[in-house]
Amino acid sequence: MVTALLDAAIAARAPMIDAAHETAFRLFNGFSEGVPALTLDVYQRCLVLHDYAPGGDAALTAQALAVARAQLPWLTSAVLKLRDGSAAARTGRLIFGAPGDLPSKVLENGVWYALQLTHHRDASLYLDTRNLRAWAKAHLRGKRVLNTFAYTGSLGVAARAAPSGQVITTDANQTVLAIAAASFALNGFTVSPREFRAGDFFAVVSRLKREQQLFDCVFIDPPFFSKGDRGVVDLQAGMGSLINKVRPLVGHEGALVVINNAVFVSGAEYKALLDALCADGYLALETVVDVPPDCTGYSVVGTPPTDPAPFNHSTKIAILRATRKDGRRAGDDPPSGASRAARRGQ
Repeated sequence: MVTALLDAAIAARAPMIDAAHETAFRLFNGFSEGVPALTLDVYQRCLVLHDYAPGGDAALTAQALAVARAQLPWLTSAVLKLRDGSAAARTGRLIFGAPGDLPSKVLENGVWYALQLTHHRDASLYLDTRNLRAWAKAHLRGKRVLNTFAYTGSLGVAARAAPSGQVITTDANQTVLAIAAASFALNGFTVSPREFRAGDFFAVVSRLKREQQLFDCVFIDPPFFSKGDRGVVDLQAGMGSLINKVRPLVGHEGALVVINNAVFVSGAEYKALLDALCADGYLALETVVDVPPDCTGYSVVGTPPTDPAPFNHSTKIAILRATRKDGRRAGDDPPSGASRAARRGQ
């Protein structure tokens, strides 16, 4: 049964499977394709197996590895990540190949992204936001961009490849910002310490407001839940307040890109929140961005915990367009009386 499902999933992705490319894609989405305990991703020639079974399912992952190696004989390594277990088990262990076989970068849409496949429970590059990275590269030429909750900074890297005028990348974790900076360097982009800001989201955003900074595009892709000294991040109960927190940083006619990947927040619920935020006329929902089909799954089996419609996946991506009463755009001088920090710039 599992072998047949994997074979069907791999056959559906045949156009993406090309050993000559240094790319990344989802080989199997078990949540939608019939094996909820298993997800398989390919990064260059490395297979990453995500085992979500309580305590792990060694037989399942061994079978999946055997099928993948038979179908993709050019694979040179594999990493297994468990949802449960020790920190080392969650971040992943090599189960096939040598440490030197693990890729340190991947190419997507002409842009390089640095990888650390065993840094965290995920693999340091979110595949479900691939289409949003393509949007950023296509639409943010010459723009000033703020990437909040940036993680390894892939959205900012794509924006910089547009090329954008400036990208400020911020995350609370200095380690992941180093991966973002590595991606910038891989593409020959200038790596300025002033543009990589490690710090609490609430503190960094508050400072940018005091400086009266404005951006052509602001990305907000929060984690499911976190709590710090300055505030709480909660995608189920507090997404609206997070959006309102960054909203003043968007310049006139700028884009506010908001992502909610909470599985138990339905698409209708999220859409209703966005409609409420747009009700005053100063935000407008411009478009939604679909998750690519290799990530949603091709032969869907069963139903998700909540219906993501009008989005096509629980990773719900919306692009809002902002209107400002004062008409200020990114790059405009701050109004008179602005703080010394704002007049000085960053």
